[in-house]
Amino acid sequence: MSDAKVICAGFGGQGVMSMGRLIAYTGMLEGKEVSWLPSYGPEMRGGTANCHVIVSDHPIGSPVIARDATALIAMNLPSMRKFEIDLLPGALLLVNKSLIDAPPDRDDLRVVEVPANQTALDLGNAKVANMVMLGAYLADSGLFSLESVFGALKKVFGPKKETLLPLNRTALEEGARIVAHAAG
Repeated sequence: MSDAKVICAGFGGQGVMSMGRLIAYTGMLEGKEVSWLPSYGPEMRGGTANCHVIVSDHPIGSPVIARDATALIAMNLPSMRKFEIDLLPGALLLVNKSLIDAPPDRDDLRVVEVPANQTALDLGNAKVANMVMLGAYLADSGLFSLESVFGALKKVFGPKKETLLPLNRTALEEGARIVAHAAG
């Protein structure tokens, strides 16, 4: 496996950190080397939030992703504009089409559009837009199976939040379905 270097970015409150933590936690459960580096804007909600996640078969020298990201999961336009420069040529740019109505500045990226907010609303809960995007990322990248991520999600949620598992699983599956449908 070559290193997966993923930037998850959006507004605070969009579940960006949860998405990144879940990627990292799944990697740990699968015996990979992982790093998760969060970054918050000064605002509590509605400010910027992003995290760098690296999953590797080898020790990770630095948790910082600088101009060598293999994927960007952009939940909003400011995040896409800020971080698309950090993507390698040909890397995946996963765009939340519900909030981003402009193309990226670069034309050397593989762009996949996912109506994450609308899909989450259709599922009955706007808060699972991040899981829709994560499911789309997993389907496109093949980094982990949905089952592996769902297993990690069970551990992260624990018994207190297990009632949220079915909705989150459906959101992951729907994101994967959107990407599979677009591809074929």
